[in-house]
Amino acid sequence: MIAWPATAKTMKNDPNHAVYIRLMRRLTPEQRLAIALDLSEFSKWLFIEGLRKLYPDLPLAQFGQLVRRRLEKCHNRNY
Repeated sequence: MIAWPATAKTMKNDPNHAVYIRLMRRLTPEQRLAIALDLSEFSKWLFIEGLRKLYPDLPLAQFGQLVRRRLEKCHNRNY
């Protein structure tokens, strides 16, 4: 059976969620921003590593183009 990621509804029922929220509220805005930036950087790294596993033999220049094309698809055009 596939284990799907938790949804916001199931996360709120998790007793650890309340602890997480309490801890996050204690952080300064600068600390919360630093965490958000770290998560963003980690997500991008994970995305690129996933592509590397899918295309291990792609030359570096072509791989860079692939990454840029894929990231363009992820961009929120509502800004």
